[in-house]
Amino acid sequence: MNPHARPVGSRRRTLLAAALATGLLAACSEQQGAAAPFAGIDITGADYATGFSLNDHNGQPRTLADFKGKVVLVFFGFTQCPDVCPTTLSEIAQLKQALGPDGERVQGIFISVDPERDTPAIMKEYMANFDPTFLALNAPLDQLPDVAKSFKIYYKKVEGKTPTSYTMDHSAGTYVYDPQGRIRLYHRYGSGVQGLIADVKQLLAAA
Repeated sequence: MNPHARPVGSRRRTLLAAALATGLLAACSEQQGAAAPFAGIDITGADYATGFSLNDHNGQPRTLADFKGKVVLVFFGFTQCPDVCPTTLSEIAQLKQALGPDGERVQGIFISVDPERDTPAIMKEYMANFDPTFLALNAPLDQLPDVAKSFKIYYKKVEGKTPTSYTMDHSAGTYVYDPQGRIRLYHRYGSGVQGLIADVKQLLAAA
């Protein structure tokens, strides 16, 4: 017997070890190529916030289908909001600027929870303060509860010193839809614009 010959069992163990090593390397390679986790809350496949059918501030009927090919960001608020609403809309405007030419593939949508005061003219002027491409949608007062419920949005009128000086409490967060019109993410208010930028880049790259 050749003293340098490797026993059959030993050769089999070597081949098995090599196969396992190759499999592990392939698995690592697949993980490295996988998409990074989102910064926002992944709600892909949710049975709420699936769309809308409302008039914009120009009086034109709008649905998610109008923005196919774009990442759509939907935020609920009101034009007399002192801080949360302007901060959120400013961050969406920053997002568009940060994306450069790809910013044209982003659509900001603002849905008013204060239809009594937020007339189309007021909302159009308000949107222009942030980005002229942003659209404000107006749900009539009698339809607003159903719209809010379909998005799991909380809102409540808080009376002021006069009938017109009231304010609105409301949920503060942004829904993000991919270019196919599917609900994908929820970004909490205050989570920062950098995470939003990274998530939108990922959705655009996957389109």
